[in-house]
Amino acid sequence: MSTLMQRLLIEAKNRGVFSKVNIEEGQAIQQKTLNKLVLKAQDTAFGRLHYFSEMVDSDTLLLDFQQGIQKGDYLHMLPWWTRMRLGEENVTWPEPIKNYAVSSGTSDGSSKYIPVSEQMLRQIKRASLRQVLSIIQTDVPKDHIAKKWLMIGGSTELEYNGIYYSGDLSGITTGSVPVLFQRLSKPGIHIRKEKNWTDKIAKMTEEAKDWDVGMVAGVPAWVKLLMESIIDRYNLDTIHDIWPHFEAYIHGGVSLSPYKKSLDSLMGRPIKYFETYLASEGFLAYQTRVDSDGGMRLLIRNGIYFEFVPFSEENFTESGELRPNAQSLMLSQVNDKDEYALIISTCSGAWRYLIGDTIKFTSLDRCEIKITGRTKHFLSLCGEHLSVDNMNQAIELVSNEFGISMDEFTVCGVPHQGFFAHVWYIACDDETLQGRKVEIRNKLDMTLKVLNDDYRVERSAALKDIFVNLIPSNLFYGWLRSNGKEGAQVKFPRVLKNEQMDNWHNYIEANK
Repeated sequence: MSTLMQRLLIEAKNRGVFSKVNIEEGQAIQQKTLNKLVLKAQDTAFGRLHYFSEMVDSDTLLLDFQQGIQKGDYLHMLPWWTRMRLGEENVTWPEPIKNYAVSSGTSDGSSKYIPVSEQMLRQIKRASLRQVLSIIQTDVPKDHIAKKWLMIGGSTELEYNGIYYSGDLSGITTGSVPVLFQRLSKPGIHIRKEKNWTDKIAKMTEEAKDWDVGMVAGVPAWVKLLMESIIDRYNLDTIHDIWPHFEAYIHGGVSLSPYKKSLDSLMGRPIKYFETYLASEGFLAYQTRVDSDGGMRLLIRNGIYFEFVPFSEENFTESGELRPNAQSLMLSQVNDKDEYALIISTCSGAWRYLIGDTIKFTSLDRCEIKITGRTKHFLSLCGEHLSVDNMNQAIELVSNEFGISMDEFTVCGVPHQGFFAHVWYIACDDETLQGRKVEIRNKLDMTLKVLNDDYRVERSAALKDIFVNLIPSNLFYGWLRSNGKEGAQVKFPRVLKNEQMDNWHNYIEANK
C-alpha cells in the first residue's frame, strides 16, 4: 500500500470516518446538516419565499421545514431550476451552478437536468475517497487494490451552451476526482470522452491487456459486457487470466443479484462486491463491510438532509405518485421493517425532492440501507404489490435453481380474462431452455408467492396468470439503443407501463 494511502487511512481513522453511527446519533447530525443548508440558502429566491431566515437555529427547525415546504419530484423543482439554467443566479442555491448532470434514470422519458454545485462536487470527492479507504479497511489484499482502478462511466465530454456545462455526472466529477484516483484510474481521457458506447467498449477491450486492474467500478450490465468482450478478444478462460490482481468490484445503479451468477462465471476466483449509491443528485450511501448483507451506510454528513416517506397506499397512488398529504419521517423515526421513499434536500439546491428510489433499513445501529426499487417501478394491478426487490429475489432464486444466468428482465401488467396477468420477459441465451419454459414459469410463480403474501392472495383471485418469455439478452440492449438510451448511466426498467410497454411490445414483435 502506498505511503499516501497509508497517511489517508490514518487520517480517516483519527477523524472517526469508520466509526458507526446509530439513527439517534444520526438524527442530531442531520439536524445540523439541515440548519447549515437553510442558513446558506436563506437569501436565495427559494429561501426568501419559504422564510428560511426564520428557521435558522430555531428550536422548531425540523417542524417548520416540513410544514413550510412542499414535497415533490423533479417537476416540483423544475420551474426553479429552469430559471437557473436560463442564467438567473441565487435561485435555490447561492453558488453559481456551472454544471448540470443529465439523468435519464431507467430510460423512462425525457432527460432531467440536475444542478451540481461546487460544494456538492467537494462532497462527492470526499465520499469517493472515504469509500475506497473503507474498502482498504476490509480483508481485500492492500497491494492488489493499489493496482489500476477501472472506472466504467459515461462520457467526460460535456456540452456547453454559454451558461453551463451538461452531461454525465461522471464527466462532471472528473475534474474533482482525488489525485490518488487520477493516478491509478483507467481508461485514459481519450476513451473517457467517447460517447458511442459500442466504440468505447471496443477501445477499452484493445487496451485491457496493458492494464493491471485491481478494482473495477460501474453498472453491472456494462461491466459484464466489457469483460465478455475482453475474454472473447483474447481467447481467455476468465478475466483473471488478464487481470490476476482483480479483487474488488464497486457496483451501483441496479441490484446486483440478477447479474451476480454470470459475473461470477467470468472470474477465475471469488472477488469482493461493494455496493454504492451515487445518484445525479448526490452521493447518498456506500457499503463499508463485506458481511453487511448488501447494506450501505447512509452518508449523513455529506451535504444532504434525508426524509423518509413510508411507501404505502396512504402516501402513494397506484401509479406511484406522491399524495399531497404524504407523511414524511425523520431519521430517528424509521424502523427496519417498512419500505421508504427517499426525500432529500441538498447543497445543490434541491428542496424536499423525491428522488424516486425506495429503500429499507438493514441496520438501525449503523444507519445502513438497501435499495429496494423505484416508486413507479412496481406492479399492483389488483393489490399484489409486487416490488422490484421481490422481482430481483425471485429471479436470483430461479436462476440458481436452473443453473442459468438471467441478467436482464422486465415485467408488464396486462388485462386477461376480464381480470389481470403479468407478462415476464427474461434474458436467456440458452435455446435449449425454451423447452423448460413452463418449469421456469411455475418456479417463478411459486417463488413470488413465498416472497409476497399479497401476490399469493391475488393469484387465487384477480391476478389470473403469469406468462414467461425467454428472449436473447441482446434484445434488451437493442431496445435501449433504439430509444437513444445506451450507456453506462442507463438501466433497463424492471417494470414497463403505458407507452413504454407499447414501445417494447412493438420492438419485440419487429425483432422476433
